[in-house]
Amino acid sequence: MFKNVTVSREANLYFEGKVSSRTLLLEDGKKVTLGIMLPGTYKFGTSAKERMEITVGKLSVLLPGESSEKEMTGGCEFEVPANSEFSVTVTEVVDYCCHYID
Repeated sequence: MFKNVTVSREANLYFEGKVSSRTLLLEDGKKVTLGIMLPGTYKFGTSAKERMEITVGKLSVLLPGESSEKEMTGGCEFEVPANSEFSVTVTEVVDYCCHYID
């Protein structure tokens, strides 16, 4: 649950709309995004360290420096270093929350 947030009205759309999110600015100045990923394979780049929480759905993630994917379902989370890339294969629609960490 987030309290006292500012929500961006414009959606962040990626991969022809198969991945979308909304940006929330928290009272303490931190940023998170809430989004949905439809089934498919996607590669993302990071500028800041990120913590991804999977709230619903199922995906496999290949993290930087890893040689095999890890399966994630609702209730799982993973971190990605700043200035890196990671890929996901979504097998069931995923609802997620991404925390940007300074």
